[in-house]
Amino acid sequence: MTQNVEKKHLYLAGQKQEASSYKQLRSPHTGEVVADVAVGTRADMKKAIDHAAEAAKVMAKMPAHRRAAILQEVSRLLAERKEEAARILCLEAAKPITVARGEIARTIETYQFAADEARRLHGETIPLDASAMGENRVAYTVREPLGIVGAITPFNFPFNLVAHKLGPAFAAGNVVVLKPADQTPLSSYFIADLFEEAGLPAGALQVIPGPGSEVGDELTIDPRVKLVTFTGSPEVGTLIRQKAGLKRVVLELGSNSGLIIDEGYDIDRIVKRTVTGAFTFMGQVCISLQRIYVHRSLYDGFVEKFVAETNNLRIGDPLDESTDISALISQRDVDRIAEWVEEAKKLGARVLTGGTEGNIVKPTTIVDVPPHAKVSCQETFAPVVVISPYDELDEAIDAVNDSRFGLQAGFYTNDIERAFYASDRLEVGGVMINDFPTFRVDQMPYGGVKESGMGREGIKYATEEMTEMKLICFNRNR
Repeated sequence: MTQNVEKKHLYLAGQKQEASSYKQLRSPHTGEVVADVAVGTRADMKKAIDHAAEAAKVMAKMPAHRRAAILQEVSRLLAERKEEAARILCLEAAKPITVARGEIARTIETYQFAADEARRLHGETIPLDASAMGENRVAYTVREPLGIVGAITPFNFPFNLVAHKLGPAFAAGNVVVLKPADQTPLSSYFIADLFEEAGLPAGALQVIPGPGSEVGDELTIDPRVKLVTFTGSPEVGTLIRQKAGLKRVVLELGSNSGLIIDEGYDIDRIVKRTVTGAFTFMGQVCISLQRIYVHRSLYDGFVEKFVAETNNLRIGDPLDESTDISALISQRDVDRIAEWVEEAKKLGARVLTGGTEGNIVKPTTIVDVPPHAKVSCQETFAPVVVISPYDELDEAIDAVNDSRFGLQAGFYTNDIERAFYASDRLEVGGVMINDFPTFRVDQMPYGGVKESGMGREGIKYATEEMTEMKLICFNRNR
């Protein structure tokens, strides 16, 4: 074991328990060991599900106001320790500190939304007498918890995307077994401690890190787990869907989000925002702006201004207040992006900004890119953006739609009719008019079509996904 490094055990039934093995967790920025983290096994996951089954009986009986109070208390506790939480993100994910603070602020609000949803979750009355056969009958629905929710989360927003799974699950009265991403388990341990302090029953939240092929697989196939919610790659999401059987799944998968800039739009108003959309957290955002389609009349001017703004970004230590760009999550991803950019160059593309340096991918702007190049048609999940001209709006819409993904898209325009037209034709889960596709607030419905997934996040919508509707009908003609 590494000396003077914190040891993170399994979090089972409200207690920290020794694992059979541990793995060194290293900072993506410095490469230094920051913790020794438990490596869970199938047997550990089975134990966690055993404990969760018992805790589910307690949570199912907990009144809504008590569930809401726990979620509200977690939000309050996180607000008290927000700087500590932000620094965890810098440490385990190399997230620049200013961006990390933004994630924590969102997470605080996400748990507040979940507390509100616990209080307002309800069914509805059914007007049975709309049919002659329903006369003298009264019916209503209630929403009941599913029981055990399995949550498998990614590295890129390890506080807020975990909140989008824990918050709705607890609001609905479920329990959760959480498998965090290998690179970012510290944030999950941190939030588990806050839930324990807030009074969540033992076993209602358990944290089991480990390989997806073991702990993730066991979580997916165990019949006692009633819903699996996963954020990650389409390839893994497809395997989960295949193995889950008849249980529910919510999948938030890949994207290569597109933005259209209409003719006549004032590009000076949006250049800085588009740079932000492309390069925030080094492009490691599910709805990161990857493809920009600019009307030909604006194209040259936009590219020039975009490159100039990109060159203002600062590369450095994630704990430095002035840093915009830090290390990518892994050297493997750095190497992958270098290969993809080289492929684009061989296909005739021009690289206007970018390059790699150690574990850094510099903000990369590419033009003259064929649509079949990987930097365009695949998800880069890196600070890489492709800019292309178009002549007719339909051409740009078709280009955005020419993708295996369909999460969100953006359209800057001065014409309301064209805004409605594009909204109708874009094949995505969300259309952002006069904004970039990277826009998200945590109460809105969020999810995609095609290989971008199935189901919706957003607290209200996820809470409904995590409940079972029951119909109750009274016959007054006894």
